[in-house]
Amino acid sequence: MTPQEYVEEVLALVERIPAGKVMSYGAVADALSERSRRCSARLVGNIMARHGSAVPWHRVVSSAGRLPPGHEERASALLRAEGCPLRGDGVDMKAAAWYPPQ
Repeated sequence: MTPQEYVEEVLALVERIPAGKVMSYGAVADALSERSRRCSARLVGNIMARHGSAVPWHRVVSSAGRLPPGHEERASALLRAEGCPLRGDGVDMKAAAWYPPQ
């Protein structure tokens, strides 16, 4: 898989995350690792920062439920509007985590 194809796969997966649910950067990387031969949460974060504005970027958070850096207020409002369970200043990962069906 080329780097551009990986970017497209990441964005396509993020588009599939249901409203009110989230995936961590690492879960996105893990879900694509077998096909892509890549497994880097940091790479997914970079892709989201550069190319994620056209997809529901607010549904990708840290594994601890922290919201996208620099966009916490907007992400929190969008997630709250979708009915995503929040805890403190982040997402309740036990209740909100989603992983694509195999």
